Amino acid sequence: MSLTKPLMRGLLAKRLRFHLPIAFVLALSAAAAFKFAVADPRKRAYADFYKNYDSMKEFNAMREAGVFESVRPSGE
Repeated sequence: MSLTKPLMRGLLAKRLRFHLPIAFVLALSAAAAFKFAVADPRKRAYADFYKNYDSMKEFNAMREAGVFESVRPSGE
């Protein structure tokens, strides 16, 4: 009793015809999941933060706290 030889001719093409569409669908679904689960909420959070952000108020608070070396607090 002997084992049958495996078919090697065209094996890569046969396996690619099966695996390539699966890989393509999985890649598209992963990209869509990342977009809707991570990117869109992050964009929304940044938009909400900068909607009410006052840069001069933040600068003055950091200046009074002594964060900057080139700008002295107004009390000094």
